[in-house]
Amino acid sequence: MKTLYIECNMGAAGDMLLASLAELTGDVKACEDKLNSLGIPDVKYEFEKSVKCGIEGTHAHVVVSGVEEDEHMHEHHHDDHHHEHTHEEHAHTHEHEHEHEHHHHHTHMSDIGNIIGGLNVSDKVKADALAVYGLIAEAESRAHGKPVTDIHFHEVGTMDAVADIVGVCVLLEKLSPSKIVVSPLATGFGQVKCAHGILPVPAPATASIIEGIPTYSGDVEGELLTPTGAALLKHFADTFGTRPVMAIGKTGYGMGKKDFEKANMLRTFIGEEKSEDDDKVIEMSCNVDDMTGEEIGYATGVLLSSGALDVFTTPVYMKKNRPGILITCVVKPEDKEKFAKLIFEHTTTIGIRYTAMDRFRLSRREEKVMTKFGEVSVKVSEGFGVTKAKPEYDDIAGIADK
Repeated sequence: MKTLYIECNMGAAGDMLLASLAELTGDVKACEDKLNSLGIPDVKYEFEKSVKCGIEGTHAHVVVSGVEEDEHMHEHHHDDHHHEHTHEEHAHTHEHEHEHEHHHHHTHMSDIGNIIGGLNVSDKVKADALAVYGLIAEAESRAHGKPVTDIHFHEVGTMDAVADIVGVCVLLEKLSPSKIVVSPLATGFGQVKCAHGILPVPAPATASIIEGIPTYSGDVEGELLTPTGAALLKHFADTFGTRPVMAIGKTGYGMGKKDFEKANMLRTFIGEEKSEDDDKVIEMSCNVDDMTGEEIGYATGVLLSSGALDVFTTPVYMKKNRPGILITCVVKPEDKEKFAKLIFEHTTTIGIRYTAMDRFRLSRREEKVMTKFGEVSVKVSEGFGVTKAKPEYDDIAGIADK
């Protein structure tokens, strides 16, 4: 099973997750080009190498209208504003705050929907991005005691968060893991100073998002987990826990902006997880010498349509040198009795042998590819350092017929 593991020992922010996933694809520059083609208004993505505690990784810059968000904007969890940042808040001067409010109008959730709906991305990416932003809006709503429709966001901070969220959704679609496991989230501890007062860590909006998720404060004072990072992980995680037993194919390092004694990074692993259920099968077989070819063909069809993993026949010689057929049916362990019943019902056998087996298998997915002959489904199989792609027979046959 193709599994993505996200390690959040230093919390998580949208830009750190974005950079780490870009490294997993194996071509960070191609990711930068892809994200810059999405059509997010006034947004430019820039990836650069970054070193933390001697470890090299990637840092993701999101520039909005020529200005990087971290340069002058930080989260306001307490005043109906949301600004994504990396790991820390600073006090704003009165003059800076005043200037900020006069240069950027506010955006509501309906505006966010219009922005995301107009992007050059798949329907799945749009749905995921809206769901993530919905978690943030709901958290802000709860923190301030106001309806979601009354929550508004500063324009530039909004576009920065949209860029992080949509970018992560696009890269996850590209990586297409079958399962996403996330470590317990480090939030940091202490207090954070912002323009309108001092707030505890995690800040109220973040605390609302992480309800029901395994978290811990850790030993780093400061804000490690942002609302955007928390919302992305909550939406996409299939489960939270330690890294499963897996053959790691690639590791990604997404670097934060601030330096700590510990490496300020978010690490991701993608590879094949060993699943006891996936790697065990039951092979069932029986010999028959008194069924016609039509009867055998019908019986194998019933077994396949009922969910057998594989069914095949082998010519054999039986007692008294009679020619016969060995029918073999491969099934999941939990389906053993179901298929025993089907084999007895649809064949003439009075006995079935079965053997429990382990197996190696590649993870499989289907992709649509546009060719000069039309759209073709392609089966892609991956694992153990091997990737195979094969066009769907029915599609190729249909093209050949035309």
